[in-house]
Amino acid sequence: MTEFSSIARTAFASLPADVQWAGLRFSHEVTTHRMVRDDAPQANATSVDMGVMCEVLVDGHFGYAATSDTSEEGLQLALGRALATTRAGSSRKAHAFQAAQRPPSQGSFRSPRVQGLDIDSTQAITQCLLAASAAMKGDPRLVSRMAHAMLIQTHIAFFSSTGAAIDQRFDMVSLNLSATAAQGSESQTRTWSRTGQAGAEVFETEALASQARRIANEALQLLEAPNCPSGVMDLVLMPDQMMLQIHESIGHPLELDRILGDERNYAGWSFVKAEDFGRLRYGSELMNISFDPTRAHEFASYAFDDSGNPASKQMLIEGGILKRGLGSLESQQRSGIEGVANSRSASWNRAPIDRMANINLEPGDSTLEELIGQVQHGILMHTNRSWSIDDYRNKFQFGCEYGQLIEHGRLGAVVRNPNYRGVSIDFWNRLAGVGREDEVHGTPYCGKGEPSQVIRVGHASPPCLFRGVEVFGGQA
Repeated sequence: MTEFSSIARTAFASLPADVQWAGLRFSHEVTTHRMVRDDAPQANATSVDMGVMCEVLVDGHFGYAATSDTSEEGLQLALGRALATTRAGSSRKAHAFQAAQRPPSQGSFRSPRVQGLDIDSTQAITQCLLAASAAMKGDPRLVSRMAHAMLIQTHIAFFSSTGAAIDQRFDMVSLNLSATAAQGSESQTRTWSRTGQAGAEVFETEALASQARRIANEALQLLEAPNCPSGVMDLVLMPDQMMLQIHESIGHPLELDRILGDERNYAGWSFVKAEDFGRLRYGSELMNISFDPTRAHEFASYAFDDSGNPASKQMLIEGGILKRGLGSLESQQRSGIEGVANSRSASWNRAPIDRMANINLEPGDSTLEELIGQVQHGILMHTNRSWSIDDYRNKFQFGCEYGQLIEHGRLGAVVRNPNYRGVSIDFWNRLAGVGREDEVHGTPYCGKGEPSQVIRVGHASPPCLFRGVEVFGGQA
């Protein structure tokens, strides 16, 4: 960090007088993939991505230029490009910003971990993946078995002309297992994943093999299972499916740049309106949704966003009422709506935009058994397999991998190809039970923005019960 700090000071010293603020975000990321398919190693690759984003504020207008040349000369050239384009575009700015939208924060963050992600640990990881692949072996109907690990190590150093100095280091793991069973024209796949900030300690051979055996057995169960019935019934969603439900029908609709119209032409906008904050009943009284980048081990935990805003836990929806949006200091200034520290960038060559981070459903007071016990006729669903949601993030249809019928408060037969559909506000107002124990899930592949940005997000949730949901069977 000291080296970057010295380079930044030199760059800021030569800024022209009309520059209200300037920032440099240095990023260095190492990504390693290891994959085993059907007991044979298939991937052993490491990539390095490094560069710096130069940001300036001139005449109330923010502008950017990125470079992979982090020398003093390279930074001066990039700052010159940023100044030229910012001055040229300032007459057409959407809003007149101030340096207050870039606080002079100082501090650091380090992902919690027990073991580092070094060469020795990645060799052991391959052996762990081989053991998981072998654990899925046994039945000739299991036609494909896969174990994959992605290890990400990121260092971000951020400095500004007003005194910001932030150093954040992230260790992230995305671990995935997949078992596909086939018989005749029918095939079924069960998957398991774990994502989060941690080190090599998450690769516990026996624990991973146990998950592998479970999903292989469940894939075989699905081959013999009938299709999910269709009709209106109660629905229990497990945490690995709640992840996507939260992501699509809460996370994206609450991003303020969508509400302001910035995303409308690419990834859709939102059914939520600016006047809804503080008034809209988004869901039942059991619905409490937090933005929490401070939670240890979750995928999108951090101490500061990529604009230097200190991160803290904030309630977005409380008792079912919409309170706060997912908007950076810029979007908050434009909209007048309270937001959070979620100005995030996917890489050194992307400007930060409004992005969800850790969006969590707060636990309730029911056990899973108590949730199931409240259902006379319904279904429990695990693990997303397909999704569709309209450009307003309103009407949706999701398919899951594995279903179990619930009759008179008891789990019953396994069913395959379970699907459900709904409309966001109506669906969340059907929330009738929230489990007391949550699980952390996430994805490294949340896409948004022009040019495209693919970023990591986290979602923690307990199992949840929804009343009177439209369920249907057949292929998703």
